[in-house]
Amino acid sequence: MDLSYADFVPMIKAISDETRLKILDMLSCGQMCACDLLEFVHISQSTLSYHMKILTDAQLVVAKKEGSWVKYALNQDSHKKLIIFFLKLTQDKDDCVCKDLNSNLKSLLSADNKQN
Repeated sequence: MDLSYADFVPMIKAISDETRLKILDMLSCGQMCACDLLEFVHISQSTLSYHMKILTDAQLVVAKKEGSWVKYALNQDSHKKLIIFFLKLTQDKDDCVCKDLNSNLKSLLSADNKQN
């Protein structure tokens, strides 16, 4: 499999929190400022900043400063890459890790049978 698991770990960790999932859901409707997000997630501004840093560091969200406001939006490119990663990860494929494992196991069993 030509997937780099490590590249997707930050994204997967970022979405492993209920509040961050809610934020992503809200941003699916379009760009929002922090004040709008705060109205719906019912957390402090510092807690929102913490969650937004995780989401932006994971490249799931982009932040754009407009004057004294910060507007957030989904990073559509990263979301598409994550979806493709999960599809490839969960589908049977010729270069699957398990096929190498099964092949090695069969070889070991075959060699063991020849010795007996």
